[in-house]
Amino acid sequence: MDWGDYVDGYCERAEPGLWGEPLNTVSNLAFLGAAVAVWRQAGGARGPRVLAVLLGLIFAASTAFHALATRWAGAADTFFILVFVLVYAVVFTHVFLGVRWARAWLAAPAFLAFTVAVTAAVAPLGFGGASYLAPLLGLFGFAAALAVTRDARSRRYWPRFALAGGVFGVSLSLRSADHSVCGQFPVGTHFLWHLLNAVVLYLVSHSALREWAPRRLPSAAQ
Repeated sequence: MDWGDYVDGYCERAEPGLWGEPLNTVSNLAFLGAAVAVWRQAGGARGPRVLAVLLGLIFAASTAFHALATRWAGAADTFFILVFVLVYAVVFTHVFLGVRWARAWLAAPAFLAFTVAVTAAVAPLGFGGASYLAPLLGLFGFAAALAVTRDARSRRYWPRFALAGGVFGVSLSLRSADHSVCGQFPVGTHFLWHLLNAVVLYLVSHSALREWAPRRLPSAAQ
């Protein structure tokens, strides 16, 4: 496999070239906007700024992919999205569930295994966004976990995660509909996936940075 191979994966792209997907390319600015907002809101805290850096990397990789339309850029796009998801699973476990960092990191391989299992189960159905179903389920799972937690401070965030899950569900539907609407809507719907995902990533990032502080664990977990 040649990593420089041309990839024509979206309705908007009709031919090779840097400006083959103008809306898909420009709409990535939404990720940059989210990254800048999270960076500024994090102040001088280096921990929360990790999320801003990852949002910036998603912006760069996705922009490269839709501008260059090559395999390596597509791989980078997928990789940085996955990294954000796994890092956020760790951050959520620490910030909202109060698990110490040493144990919270176990959330990353656990969520990766969950993602692989969900993708493998759904892939035979021919659903193009199978790998994104795990994050969708994860958002609603996070909302459910916060809704039943005894920590009143964390519990107040469950509507945000439920909202993020709802927005991501719409976003994923638009991503899946991209090729099916080409005849009626030549630019496709993938650019809407970018815009809505930027909203989702900002919602969860902003929620985390508001609560990112050392948390005391119950004595039983010490």
